[in-house]
Amino acid sequence: MQYYIEPTVKVGKNVIIQPFAVVKGNTVLDDGCVVESFSYIDNSYIGKNTQVRSSRITDSKVGNNCTVGPNAHIRLNSVVCDNCRVGNFVELKNSTLGQESKASHLAYIGDATVGKNCNIGCGVIFVNYDGKRKHRCTVGDNCFIGCNTNLVAPLEIGDSCYVACGTTVDSNLPAGAFSIGRSYLTVKENKAKKYLKDNTDSRNGSQPAV
Repeated sequence: MQYYIEPTVKVGKNVIIQPFAVVKGNTVLDDGCVVESFSYIDNSYIGKNTQVRSSRITDSKVGNNCTVGPNAHIRLNSVVCDNCRVGNFVELKNSTLGQESKASHLAYIGDATVGKNCNIGCGVIFVNYDGKRKHRCTVGDNCFIGCNTNLVAPLEIGDSCYVACGTTVDSNLPAGAFSIGRSYLTVKENKAKKYLKDNTDSRNGSQPAV
């Protein structure tokens, strides 16, 4: 088997480690977990029956019955609780993802605490840095954070809130609140031609109209 495991690693029962995985430091692989090829795990705990798919986990803890990856990055004292989903190209830094919460793809969760049973949509960014200092964001239980949302810390979002996609949230939301901060769509009919390349003119050697 072409994998690398340091002698300090503790491996439980019925653990599967696929080729080209690297497991280092004081890592614990609990019973029944799967570390798929090209994963990198250092100084971390991986819970029972959790699957790590080609992802990087350092100095963090992942609970039981979770799926991580492919191509996720969990680092710097992050905690993923039981029954969570951390999907492809999701990064957690110094954050907690509550039980049964999901961030399925293309999100950054930095310096945050996310409650139980939350959905973090595609493209969500926890905006934790103002150019001088890092700030924290807290999201309550049972929240829905829509795609392409920016959560500008310091920020507190109460339980059972709904944030519509494309919203930038820069003030606290009380429990049960609906939030939307999207610009109105402007449609100008028959104006697209002004901005599109005229392929016919290009083939004739002339410049497209502007």
